[in-house]
Amino acid sequence: MQSVDRALLLLELLAQAGGRLPITELAQRSALSLGTVHRLLSSLAARGYVRQDPERRYALGTALLPLGDAATRLLGSWALPFLTQLAEQCGETSNLAVLEDDHVVYLAQAPGRHRMRMFTEVGRRVLPHSTAVGKVLLAWQDEDHVRRLLTRTGLPARTPRTLTSLAAFARELETVRERGWAVDDEEEEPGVRCLAVPVGPGPGAVVAVSVSAPASRLTCGQPDVVAALRRVAGELAGSLASPPR
Repeated sequence: MQSVDRALLLLELLAQAGGRLPITELAQRSALSLGTVHRLLSSLAARGYVRQDPERRYALGTALLPLGDAATRLLGSWALPFLTQLAEQCGETSNLAVLEDDHVVYLAQAPGRHRMRMFTEVGRRVLPHSTAVGKVLLAWQDEDHVRRLLTRTGLPARTPRTLTSLAAFARELETVRERGWAVDDEEEEPGVRCLAVPVGPGPGAVVAVSVSAPASRLTCGQPDVVAALRRVAGELAGSLASPPR
């Protein structure tokens, strides 16, 4: 069981760093000996879960892809009752999203009760810098990984309110870490505001939940919505950690 736990730790560290790390840095971050890390990586490489890139760094392997696809589909259906509960409490549309490669992907949604409500197509892929869920999913990741991601994607202006500089976005992520929630203040679509929190502890979060609404009905940091988001995110995290038998 110790070997399994350590192997999973190495995969998690690779994911947190953007998918690639030298073996020496993996040993340092995991607090394991270089020999132990090498043995574990050799076993994972033999199964296709890691590989070595041309610079001899270890990277996540393609054997993880079908596992991720299956887990993503299951997560969306699993989360729907929690999103429905959140939408009923807030009266607004609730969403579940993950970070996939360089984009935010929406996995599930529950509509709000108002006639005028926000819809985000399930399966839609958007850049993370202009969304509340994207900010939450990037806030606790390795800073170098975030910088490389944003360098690849750029920070295009979706609206006049979109953050379009690395420095401004870095300050925004620092604020997200301090308060534990993020806001899209009409940065992805004019007239639409969104609040989001991570599912699970921020440093390990790979899933985010959000509430979106017309800006006229949802204020930045609206206390009752943030409280509902945190409550439902905690319940969802507990359900995922202890699935029913």
